[in-house]
Amino acid sequence: MSDYQKQQLERELWNIADTLRGKMDADEFRDYILGFIFYKYLSEKMRLYADEILTESNEDIKYLEIDEATEEGKEYLEAIKEEATEKLGYFLKPSELFSQIAKKGNSKAEGETESNFILDDLQKILKNIEASTQGTDSEEEFIDLFEDIDLNSTKLGKRTEDKNKVIAKVLGHLENIDFRLEDADADVLGDAYEYLIGQFASNAGKKAGEFYTPQPVSKILARIVTDNKPKIRTVYDPTCGSGSLLLRVAKVAEVDKFYGQELNRTTYNLARMNMILHDIHYQRFDLKQEDTLERPQHLDQRFEAIVANPPFSAKWSASVIHQADERFSQYGKLAPKTKADFAFVQHMVFHLADNGTMAVVLPHGVLFRGSSEGKIRKFLISDRNYLDAVIGLPANIFYGTSIPTCILVLRKCRKNPNDILFIDASREFEKGKNQNTLHEEHIDKIIDTFHERKTIEKYSYVAPLAEIEENEYNLNIPRYVDTFEAEEPVNLAEVTQKLKQVDSELTDIDTQIAGFCKELGIKTPF
Repeated sequence: MSDYQKQQLERELWNIADTLRGKMDADEFRDYILGFIFYKYLSEKMRLYADEILTESNEDIKYLEIDEATEEGKEYLEAIKEEATEKLGYFLKPSELFSQIAKKGNSKAEGETESNFILDDLQKILKNIEASTQGTDSEEEFIDLFEDIDLNSTKLGKRTEDKNKVIAKVLGHLENIDFRLEDADADVLGDAYEYLIGQFASNAGKKAGEFYTPQPVSKILARIVTDNKPKIRTVYDPTCGSGSLLLRVAKVAEVDKFYGQELNRTTYNLARMNMILHDIHYQRFDLKQEDTLERPQHLDQRFEAIVANPPFSAKWSASVIHQADERFSQYGKLAPKTKADFAFVQHMVFHLADNGTMAVVLPHGVLFRGSSEGKIRKFLISDRNYLDAVIGLPANIFYGTSIPTCILVLRKCRKNPNDILFIDASREFEKGKNQNTLHEEHIDKIIDTFHERKTIEKYSYVAPLAEIEENEYNLNIPRYVDTFEAEEPVNLAEVTQKLKQVDSELTDIDTQIAGFCKELGIKTPF
């Protein structure tokens, strides 16, 4: 599929979403449109795989031609189900495929004016997809995957007929789009799905930060943690949202397995769908739904690459129980209750492999706030020497917040243990109406500077550890990268001349007004 066709697909999908959501908020309709795209994807994969099995078995029949009511049909389905649940992780009967339910919803029974009722059928099918995985290796990856698609919600319409009409229309529009999965270009639909998530994020305001990291930031993090390696064993995101950061890493390097944890249930479902839509086999990802700081799910794992965009300055328990937690105990201090930023950093450092790299997006406050955060910062630099680089990003590049942010890069085995690199990329971006953005040239400059580790006037500085110590471990970027632009000296003679000229012009205007007033026989206003 060409770039043009890919863009067309993205536009078509967004137009469907934007046109059909009616009065529903974008982030509410998101769950329906993305869920149905995912259902269609599963259906297409099922049909293609079943047809492949039938062809290899020299059967002169297509999957949709199987009669489910006959004994022969049942034997076909049983054999296909066994292979599909192992290969794909799920199973759908021919009658449960997206094309069949969409066709039914957009046709009318004889003598009827309304389209066929499909809500009950659709609800059963979505449940059957999940049920088909029970007792199999893929059960955890599919369980409750469609729970956010509430077909009885009044947001779809007050009457049952209205709800049915909206859902049938959405399915009908999606059915007319060819996902072209047989082209073996798995990322096309996955990228279109990512595009939709991004579009919904741009309409979701503050809620967007819960599930999406802007692509330019994702690209920077991915290129940093892969460190020019063509392949990495594991990548982990402790606040994985929709999984976009994890998947971005896979665009830069080949990844054996993906790990992540997400607190929000709806977003967790979105992440699992996103993985599968990018053709990541269910055995290659391990995503958990829980509070990462309070109930970590991968404590026995160490990861080669870690990326994260945690919620900025989130609250957490900071319970005394955590003082005995091996993730936090060695620091002597816990991150404050009202700002969990360093708690996420500590958690990530704990999970970082000795040969690994982690990159995390955080608010600027982590660079200079004192008290317990200052002690944690000092421990990471002075006692462990893990901090490798600090990168300042422009303001207003994230959805839902305009604050400037930074990226901390940490490694346990640093190639340059005697200094820390500071990059101030906060002034190089394209200004947008509602949001600023980073283009490829901005990203390339950050990455090139990071890899070359060089000092560039008003952009980057390689700070010796002794200088960091002198600054009492304050990492505020302006302390290290001087971006001050001196103003040109004022030419007093030129300013005086201009003032005289303005004064002369004003005097001429006063004279003209006085003359007009005299002619009209009225008093001058001055």
